Amino acid sequence: MNFDLPPELVAYLAELDAFIEAEIKPLENKDDNIRFFDHRREYERTDWDAGGLPKHEWEALLGEARAVADKAGHLRFAWPESMGGKGGSNLAMAVIREHLAARGLGLHNDLQNEHSIVGNNPFILLFKEFATPEQYARDGEAVMSGAMRTVFGLTEPNHGSDATFMETVAVPETRDGVEGWLINGEKMWSTGMHVATHAMVFARTSGKDGDATGITCFIVPATTPGVVVEEYLWTFNMPTDHPRVSYTNVWVPHDAFWGQIDRGLGIGQSFVHQNRIRQAASSLGAAHYCVEESVKYARTRRPFGKPLSDNQAIQWPLVELATQIEMLRLLIRKTAWQMDNMEHKAIEREISDKVSMCNYWANRLVCEAADRAMQVHGGIGYSRHKPFEHIYRHHRRYRITEGSEEIQMRKVGAFLFGYLGPKRAQFRDDVKA
Repeated sequence: MNFDLPPELVAYLAELDAFIEAEIKPLENKDDNIRFFDHRREYERTDWDAGGLPKHEWEALLGEARAVADKAGHLRFAWPESMGGKGGSNLAMAVIREHLAARGLGLHNDLQNEHSIVGNNPFILLFKEFATPEQYARDGEAVMSGAMRTVFGLTEPNHGSDATFMETVAVPETRDGVEGWLINGEKMWSTGMHVATHAMVFARTSGKDGDATGITCFIVPATTPGVVVEEYLWTFNMPTDHPRVSYTNVWVPHDAFWGQIDRGLGIGQSFVHQNRIRQAASSLGAAHYCVEESVKYARTRRPFGKPLSDNQAIQWPLVELATQIEMLRLLIRKTAWQMDNMEHKAIEREISDKVSMCNYWANRLVCEAADRAMQVHGGIGYSRHKPFEHIYRHHRRYRITEGSEEIQMRKVGAFLFGYLGPKRAQFRDDVKA
């Protein structure tokens, strides 16, 4: 076994660091842009008079940073080479995401809205894997250029983890001699709808509640009559771009979908695997940052005339966190490596339990690390003059989104006991015996 990172990846991390210092940091400090990252960040990012939406100035700055990163060849690192990227592997992306998050808050990487100079756009791989040649010809250029900006419409007001019980339905309807689909339903947490051109709307087209088949992923233009943003939901983490969207008698042409009719759930599963492993790596990096900052502070703070770090009550909780970080890093990198060495669609069948392990543990760990960092730093740690409250608020949502930690633990249990995964055949044989 060789646990060393590939030399070219190590060199790329150094290249990214140099790029951040030369190009991103000057932009971060230009025109008081630092206000979006210091203690003023929540106030400056949020348009409080527009339902809590992100301010235009904030999103414009992120767009400018992405443009700079794209020009330098970093933004599309993970895209397939056939789609203008560098074909960055899952292992490379895991390492990069951890590295950038471990640098702390900044314009180089702000996970409140999934911004990074090395973009995480699972829609690209999703589109490549599931789009038919006809769909690729129709939508490929718009997807790759960013002209088509999609939101993910799976969760509903009454259905989250139980997605196969969704109430949104689509039925065939012909209008003016053109075959199509009539969609009715409602979706929650359609993140980015305020700037989206299209919504990926998952709707039942056949079958019954609980069936994995019979769900189709429709591509609905955001301006289609009947598509209404009902409200933007105020959350623990502001600003918010997470609306509840209703679809009332929304008609789309017959071919307005990705993948296959009745087989859309696989698209949703593909989406979450890519996001979960990279999200886990980001949480790992943020946890590492919290621990390192706490160690630095404890060594320089001198209550009662001696370093705070002399106290075992300070040392031991950080020791436990540091130990978990080391162990989790190995699991994340091993799992990402395994993902790179199998067909994309085999991940769900063979190692989705490992992806879930990485994700739920990393998201729990970073919340513990941020909370401990606040405690070590005392009053200043609880304030917004330190980044720990921001890290906690952001990463706390990941214990719910992309599959709650309970659902992910359920997946691990299903693989462990042979209800799903490679042990399933063995489980069936044991039952027969």
